[in-house]
Amino acid sequence: MDREQVYRQLNEVFREVFDDETITLNAQTTADDIEDWDSLEHINLMVEVEYAFGIKFNMGEINNLKNVGELVDIIMKKI
Repeated sequence: MDREQVYRQLNEVFREVFDDETITLNAQTTADDIEDWDSLEHINLMVEVEYAFGIKFNMGEINNLKNVGELVDIIMKKI
């Protein structure tokens, strides 16, 4: 799976979790860019990302994420 495929699949996960078909991710996307992305939804999102990609995050990885680009970097290392 290449980076573009990760973004496509991740975009689907975000749209599903936030119930918003207009979401289009890029490397700089943050929680400030998505209306309902709060701490509770962050946990739900990470669970869905783990499921979608068949990976597991550790707490340090989840807590230190600054943007979607960093999330993609972690996903790429784990798949």
